[in-house]
Amino acid sequence: MGLSSPGIGSNLDINTIVTQLMSVEGRKLTSLQTQEASYQSKVSAFGQVQSAFSTFQTAVNSLSTVQQFQAATASVADAAVLSAKATSAATPGAYALEVSKLAQAQKLVTAGQASTATTVGTGTITFQFGTIAGAVETPAGSGIYPAPPRNADGTYTGATFKPGTAESKTVTIGSSNNSLAGIRDAINGAKIGVTATIVNDGGAQPNRLVLTNTATGEASSMKISVSDDPDGGLSGLLNHDPASATQNLKETVAAQDAEFTLDGLKVKKPSNTVTDAIAGVTLNLAKTNAGSPTTLTVARDSASVVSAVNKFVSAYNAIAKTLSDASAYNATTKTGAILNGDSSIRGAQSQLRGLLSSSIGGGYGAYSRLSDIGVTMQKNGNLELDTAKLTKALETNFNDVAGLFAAAGKASDSLVSYTTSTAATKAGAYGLNISQMASQSTVTGAAAPTQLTFAAPANTLSLGLAGVQSEITLNDSYADAAALALDLQSKMNASKAYAGSPVKVAVVDGKIAITSDAYGSSSTFTVSGTAAEQVFGGSPLSVAGEDVAGTINGASATGKGRILTAGTGDAEGLQVSITGGATGDRGTINFSRGYASQFGALVGTIIGENGSLDARTKGLNSSITSLRKQQEAEQNRLSNREAALRKQFTALDTQISKLNSVSSYLTQQLKQIASLSSSSD
Repeated sequence: MGLSSPGIGSNLDINTIVTQLMSVEGRKLTSLQTQEASYQSKVSAFGQVQSAFSTFQTAVNSLSTVQQFQAATASVADAAVLSAKATSAATPGAYALEVSKLAQAQKLVTAGQASTATTVGTGTITFQFGTIAGAVETPAGSGIYPAPPRNADGTYTGATFKPGTAESKTVTIGSSNNSLAGIRDAINGAKIGVTATIVNDGGAQPNRLVLTNTATGEASSMKISVSDDPDGGLSGLLNHDPASATQNLKETVAAQDAEFTLDGLKVKKPSNTVTDAIAGVTLNLAKTNAGSPTTLTVARDSASVVSAVNKFVSAYNAIAKTLSDASAYNATTKTGAILNGDSSIRGAQSQLRGLLSSSIGGGYGAYSRLSDIGVTMQKNGNLELDTAKLTKALETNFNDVAGLFAAAGKASDSLVSYTTSTAATKAGAYGLNISQMASQSTVTGAAAPTQLTFAAPANTLSLGLAGVQSEITLNDSYADAAALALDLQSKMNASKAYAGSPVKVAVVDGKIAITSDAYGSSSTFTVSGTAAEQVFGGSPLSVAGEDVAGTINGASATGKGRILTAGTGDAEGLQVSITGGATGDRGTINFSRGYASQFGALVGTIIGENGSLDARTKGLNSSITSLRKQQEAEQNRLSNREAALRKQFTALDTQISKLNSVSSYLTQQLKQIASLSSSSD
């Protein structure tokens, strides 16, 4: 039987012997583990470098658009009169601004009611929105119909009501909401752009319903009519037509446009927020200042450009430090950083520095190197900004600074604008030639409308554009074809089916004509419905729009609407918008790819899929996987080897134990023989 504890029979320290032998046997495993730890450290170091590159890429990508370098500011001498905000589209200048009227919304008040809970009546309330105008054109031939003066009781005499572009809205009043409070809640709940409140004036019948249009401007006046009203209570309270004698509500605040002057030029707008008076500038009117004009100043935002350039310099210096630290060597201690000597790190450093040493081509602006605006490379490899030189450059050629950083294009033709580009677009000057201008889809009636009154079921139109149908129900009657056209435009543009694709409807030679705001060949109008023939005649003429066509850099380009995109070649992916002008030679587009744009693309090749650092990390991870498999195999070999050694030494221990037993037996026998021999003598 073998011994249960190694060494008991032989006094051999089998555990120590096996441990020492296995220590020698395990040197290969230790080497593999050391190698894996080294690779893991490098993977971690590469992860830190990739993270730093990702941060750098985010920083430079934010500086790759022209808008970052063409910001503008707007300031007002008297901030109580208005505030203003400018975008990169704004042109520097100073304006004398004088506000004579602020835009306001109409308020209408009903007759008083004894209780808010008493039944008023049921029916359908229809709100129409438009302009209260006079019946007389003043001055004659001007097309202007000034609003007549309002009577002392808040009504009008001799007025007309001209429907606006806003769609009519309806609110249904039933038995559950037929009180004054119920009507208020129904109007507010319908969210039709009219708010209703109840004011108690303290009189004998104190409760008055106050209706306020949420929209401002002259065209936000209300005309209210009630239908399906069996007892007439709702009609008596709310029927209101400023152009007739039926004005059951009193106007306490008239709808009014904002009126102001810019350098003496009269401007009239429906809202106190004005976005289209000065290109790129939004005005928020707050107070009148008639007789005391204030100054609005639009200027280039040099501070934001200096900040953006500083951001670029800081981002570059941060990635340069990361690469330097990762590959550093300490001559004193004669030790290197974990990635010292790594070819991928050296390659990344070389690529970054090489890009900075090249100039920006394409001819976008006056500057082609960072040193032109005060950014220079120092001996330690960092960039440094001379703010004074940058400020001087901005004073001289503000817009041209953008071309040093962003992917930017500039057209010589004022009706051509750079839209975008792709990574394939190379810097350069590209000629543009237009063979066909873009046009809009239209549909024009075959004849003038044959009637202006409509009743169900012959009162519907189905108007299609780009495969989308807009179902429209016509009003009962229209004053003339112009009113019909205006209502069609309002209802089509209010339809969810036409969201993002507005139309214009007009009367041309007596016929109804619809024109899409969008350009291009992607769609044509279709007209159907029970009232189609009465409105458009037998066979309305539908004309599809056309896409712009032409060449960029002499090669055929693809047109979509007003956008022309270059195909293959150096200009590939370059997009320009042609908003007007004629066919033929349209000048040149100068395209530059600035440093921020180039750095963003370069970083993609370094840390992107199969980039140099990505490939290096994948290689290390593959090696780690291989090392782990080798370690597993070596660990299995060592386990088997240890088991074999223990088996051998256990067998030896057992054998020695047996031999020791035999030796002890023989010793005893010899002693007995010796003892017997002595006794015999």
